[in-house]
Amino acid sequence: MGLLEDDAHWDQTLAEVSISDSSYKIRELFAVMLVFCQVGDPIKLWDKYRDNFTDDIKRRMSRNRENSELDVDIVYNQCLINLEDMVIAMSGKTLLQFGLTSPSREQESGIINQQYLNELAYDTDKLTEEVIKSVPILNKEQKGAYESILNSVVSDSGRLFFLDAPGGTGKTFLINLLLAKIRSEKSIGIVVASSGIAATLIDGGKTAHSTFKLPLEMNHSDNILCNISKQSYMAHVIREAKLIVWDECTMAHKNAIEALNRTLKDIRNSDRIMGGITVVLAGDFRQT
Repeated sequence: MGLLEDDAHWDQTLAEVSISDSSYKIRELFAVMLVFCQVGDPIKLWDKYRDNFTDDIKRRMSRNRENSELDVDIVYNQCLINLEDMVIAMSGKTLLQFGLTSPSREQESGIINQQYLNELAYDTDKLTEEVIKSVPILNKEQKGAYESILNSVVSDSGRLFFLDAPGGTGKTFLINLLLAKIRSEKSIGIVVASSGIAATLIDGGKTAHSTFKLPLEMNHSDNILCNISKQSYMAHVIREAKLIVWDECTMAHKNAIEALNRTLKDIRNSDRIMGGITVVLAGDFRQT
């Protein structure tokens, strides 16, 4: 059975729009059709144009998944979630009431949060071997810092450490070992640096500005916050994190570290310093 006569008109409309408009605009048009145009067989239109609806979602999720294979069913489900949000905003009704499949909302907070999954995607066996091999060669000061920081993580003490480490003292080695220990136990360790070059030396490292969404202008206020909403995927990662390491913190503006402190308290609903997460501020305090 083919498309109904009216649906043939909507089919042609979607075909024309798909040539020039963005995926978001095509989804928006389809949502309008569902709510206001009495589409006879929306499933046939969905099956025919769902790849046009999802181009932007595929690109975004491919970037987040890095080298892992993209599951097309997850992409389509996310598209249905976006469509249903539009339809509910217009009519107060779900997709099921308009003849389409209802999306799974469980994936929205779990599978789709690739930031969270990426933090748990490390090879735990390899990391465990690295820890076993590296701990015995720590010197006395490194071992003291290693054990103190891990004790804070294990006991959930949420202590704040300042790791004063001039060049050549093995700071990067110690940081990578701490992260390996945390990640080998399927826990999350977030690591950032004030510069991109320093971030590349640490396993899983990123810049503080990109990770914590710090404002570019630090002097306009004494009460700035990171641009991370409590409902965001990154907020979920932060709530689950056991350790945060900020390398080259001495090169950062003091308002950036204070902004992180306020943001962590807000996201984790805690008045404890840094929201109760164990935080290591590392760097050479002779370079301020």
